[in-house]
Amino acid sequence: MTVDEPDTPGGPAAPEPFEAHEDAPEDDPSTLRIEELILGSPRQYTPFQAARAADVPMELASRFWRAMGFADVGQARALTEGDVLALRRLAGLVEAGLLSEPMAVQVARSTGQTTARLADWQIDSFLEGLTDPPEPGMTRNEVTYPLVQLLLPELEEFLVYVWRRQLAAAAGRVMQTDEEEMVNRRQAIGFADLVGFTRLSRRLEDDALGELVEEFETTAADVVAGRGGRLIKALGDEVLYVAEDAATAAEIGLRLIETMAEEQRMPELRVGIAFGTMTSRMGDVFGSTVNLASRLTSIAPKDTVLVDGAFRAELTAAGAAPESEKDSVDSADYRFALQPLYQRPVRGLGVVEPWLLSRRD
Repeated sequence: MTVDEPDTPGGPAAPEPFEAHEDAPEDDPSTLRIEELILGSPRQYTPFQAARAADVPMELASRFWRAMGFADVGQARALTEGDVLALRRLAGLVEAGLLSEPMAVQVARSTGQTTARLADWQIDSFLEGLTDPPEPGMTRNEVTYPLVQLLLPELEEFLVYVWRRQLAAAAGRVMQTDEEEMVNRRQAIGFADLVGFTRLSRRLEDDALGELVEEFETTAADVVAGRGGRLIKALGDEVLYVAEDAATAAEIGLRLIETMAEEQRMPELRVGIAFGTMTSRMGDVFGSTVNLASRLTSIAPKDTVLVDGAFRAELTAAGAAPESEKDSVDSADYRFALQPLYQRPVRGLGVVEPWLLSRRD
């Protein structure tokens, strides 16, 4: 690969993917010291120098940098040896034909978005609390450096371990699905939403509201994972999960309501579940099935689970719920009960017939 050359008399002008910025105030030396500890090497390259050292075109280097979620730095010496190595590795995958250029950019974007949230959480909820000065006169920086020095290698190893575990689980799901199912993959998608959260947020102080949201997300994540589902995302007062089969999704939905009901300060919960095909991209899911689950959640009474007709059909076909009330009397093997509700129009999706899901007594 070639590198764009800087402007030379009579030569081609090099592109400037990184916009020039006004000189920023100099960083605090103690902050730079901690940054160097975390990154493993000091700032020494401008973006152009880093691209040249990695033997990567400047335009591609800037695309990778922005995809990872980092701001333009102009021509400041803000990049390190680690940045050069990362550019070289990612571009090398493209050069070797293992990844297309758009796919490499997508890898950079998905990794950047995921780790950005993780880093924010670790600083806001973890590191910040541990670095309160233990003695009068000590600064936070004096406490932070040795703490980061001790924690960094341990957290790094744990992060790699969890990533490998998640990668193995994802690979296992793909390997067990045939090619046709991968194209038209059908799954259950569930939304769980705290009732009256907007009203509650007006009454609570910010700290109390943050604690409630964290408790909700943590509890929901434990329930979803423990019952065999996957948490796709948490959005404050709402969580989105998927499950490979209807019975698993039903168990998760009911268990979420039961668990939240045990927490006195937690608002009521409502859940909507639909079954069908959906598009998965960068760890998120999209499509009409996802939209239907969201709409079912919005019309569900508090502390109930509403499902669509396709979900009901999957549940009965698996023998987890009866086809009719007569079946429910004749057999004690059913785990769930389904009660039809009135058909109603759902915005953007036409008329649907929701079913009320419950456990059998």
